Amino acid sequence: MSPAELIEQPFGTYGELIREHARSRPDHPALIQDQRTVSFATLDAMMDRIAATLQRDGIRPTEAVAICAGTSLEYAAVFLGALRAGVAVAPLAPSSTAQSLVDMAANAEARLMFVDAATAQQLAAVRADIAARFITLDDDAAGEPFRHWLASAGAVPKPVDIRPEWPFNIIYSSGTTGTPKGIVQPHGMRWSHVQRARPQGYGPDAVTLIATPLYSNTTLVSVFPTVTLGGTVILMAKFDAAKYLALAQKHRVTHTMLVPVQYQRLMAHPDFDRYDLSSFRMKLCTSAPFSAALKADILKRWPGGLVEYYGMTEGGGTCILAAHEHPDKLATVGAPAEGHDIRLIDEAGREVPRGEIGAIGEIVGHSPAMMSGYHRQPDQTREAEWYAPDGKRFIRTGDVGRFDADGFLTLMDRKKDMVISGGFNVYPSDLEAVLIQHPAVLEAAVVGVASERWGETPVAFVVLRVGAGETATAIRDWANAQLGKTQRLAAVEIVDALPRSAIGKVLKRELRDKFVSGAGL
Repeated sequence: MSPAELIEQPFGTYGELIREHARSRPDHPALIQDQRTVSFATLDAMMDRIAATLQRDGIRPTEAVAICAGTSLEYAAVFLGALRAGVAVAPLAPSSTAQSLVDMAANAEARLMFVDAATAQQLAAVRADIAARFITLDDDAAGEPFRHWLASAGAVPKPVDIRPEWPFNIIYSSGTTGTPKGIVQPHGMRWSHVQRARPQGYGPDAVTLIATPLYSNTTLVSVFPTVTLGGTVILMAKFDAAKYLALAQKHRVTHTMLVPVQYQRLMAHPDFDRYDLSSFRMKLCTSAPFSAALKADILKRWPGGLVEYYGMTEGGGTCILAAHEHPDKLATVGAPAEGHDIRLIDEAGREVPRGEIGAIGEIVGHSPAMMSGYHRQPDQTREAEWYAPDGKRFIRTGDVGRFDADGFLTLMDRKKDMVISGGFNVYPSDLEAVLIQHPAVLEAAVVGVASERWGETPVAFVVLRVGAGETATAIRDWANAQLGKTQRLAAVEIVDALPRSAIGKVLKRELRDKFVSGAGL
């Protein structure tokens, strides 16, 4: 069966698709990193060897292995090879605390953990607390070298009849603070991701440039459609604007998935307009707030379409904004995808009537692509679910939003980030939108801090544009003149940079803690 015929099936596996590409186009590049290229024939053979080795080691289908390492060709091959054996993958963020990594490895019940020299060193102090056997992808001495662990060339695994409900991966939603929650995504969910990607132009001639880490769902929802549909993925271990632009031009890149801060840095690069980016068909974005002004700049100066996805790793519902088709809707995250049911609920868990245009509520969603639950955490799974009166299951996002008359969704804020000042709801995104209009302000983030007078009060952290000399007081006074009385900022702090996760999300808790420890109100 050809790849085109396979993808039309209600369910199939990534291993089957890659096998067919290896047969029909063995020399076509599947993965590229720096000076190394892996063809589909080589990738398919490597997947067989990895799957056979996992079977040799007694790792059974539906069990999990963990990967905690930087982006590499070996990382990608282990992920795909494990899937061929029916083994789930728990990709762990190296940026997590050592104790969080201990907890995540234990929660996943991983007996094997693939690491590299950097993460092995980070975990040295807690190595005794991790039951998993270490395999070092870069052959570091901290574990069993990958090349020694791997079965010999030509090894073939026993066939595995993979089921749609089996766990594909376990992605942990919190690895820097709080208790990690393992989001179990089944094979059926990931299959639907590939099927929905085809309208975006993924296919055998696609070339996708990736500069976000492989442990992130943001990355995987672009990597997997590219390679399983026969295209080429170019991996960057670390994002650099100049290197990104050079690679895009050199390889005639057609697709990319970037987070907003990466788009911002690329558009601000002094040589951006000198690069030939005419090969681009589609640019994708997700994971963090994406300003309307930045979207407009990309549409103006960067060829190809621009699509923003709004959703959760947990699944439940996705909104899609094809910005090139709806330039008048850039302040929204788009409309619900086909077959996705997005609703709003109030504080009591009651659905906000659909006829109430502009009404605000927590966003919940249902779709064919939903997590099975949080791994071994049934209480947290129940907290993440909302059921409609007819019993239909939805996933709660924790985000607050509103629909316009055309059915496009505008995000207000994370529910937990909303500031309640003097009994009034204050949405940080509204304040941030005003702050970035100041000519001296490049970036802004607003958090709520405790206030004896108001209960909570908003405080802003801003990054100034190069050469700007405005004072924090002047920016605060300017912003407050534009804001309503209940929205006014108590303080503005000027910082060199906003703390961000590896996929570009502003770490507001760090900002709040920094302010409280240094000042307080």
